[in-house]
Amino acid sequence: MQRFGIGLQVLTIILVMYTLVGGLLISVPALDILNETIRNLFYHVTSWFAMIFLFILSFSYSIAYLRSGKSSHDLLARIFVEVGIIFGIAGLTTGMLWAKYTWGAYWVPDPKLNGAAISMLAYFAYIVLRNSFSDQIQRGKVSAVYNIFAFVMMILFIFILPRMTDSLHPGNGGNPAFSGYDLDNSMRMIFYPAIIGWIMLGLWISNIKVRLENVKTKLNQEK
Repeated sequence: MQRFGIGLQVLTIILVMYTLVGGLLISVPALDILNETIRNLFYHVTSWFAMIFLFILSFSYSIAYLRSGKSSHDLLARIFVEVGIIFGIAGLTTGMLWAKYTWGAYWVPDPKLNGAAISMLAYFAYIVLRNSFSDQIQRGKVSAVYNIFAFVMMILFIFILPRMTDSLHPGNGGNPAFSGYDLDNSMRMIFYPAIIGWIMLGLWISNIKVRLENVKTKLNQEK
């Protein structure tokens, strides 16, 4: 993984700050039930975008590790899962707050909510599984196989099953997606940069964690 340069760092800060400030200040459509909570779109949905992007990278590096056996691929797969979980927790938290103000409860029996929770538990189990092995090669291979399974399960529970049954979420269970009826041009000016900013923030955090792991490895080798 290449160094996350100063230019990318500055761009990430600009995009994140633009989203945080602009998302609270712009005018949004006056919609029944949603009202001002629609601003959560800039933070809730974008957290999921970042999480999924990071999990895709982790999935790819797990496949790469099974093919190459390089410890660097196993490290990247682990780091991307760890950072992806952070954004997943942010997505669940902001989603629960949104649900409270729009659906009347922090948690409702919705297939996408339940699927997201199951997916997060599967990735938490990935971390637990890794820590149960002392042999590096065995840990890498078993973790890589499980990571591939967890990714497929996430796609199934978040993207496929909610579309096959009734769901309160937009774009699922026959409900129109946000872009279909209330994502106006002013919101798009915040929403799309927010997706890029959140993903870049995830990559930046991942880059820092990889560099710290490399430093830790060098220090251990010198002892």
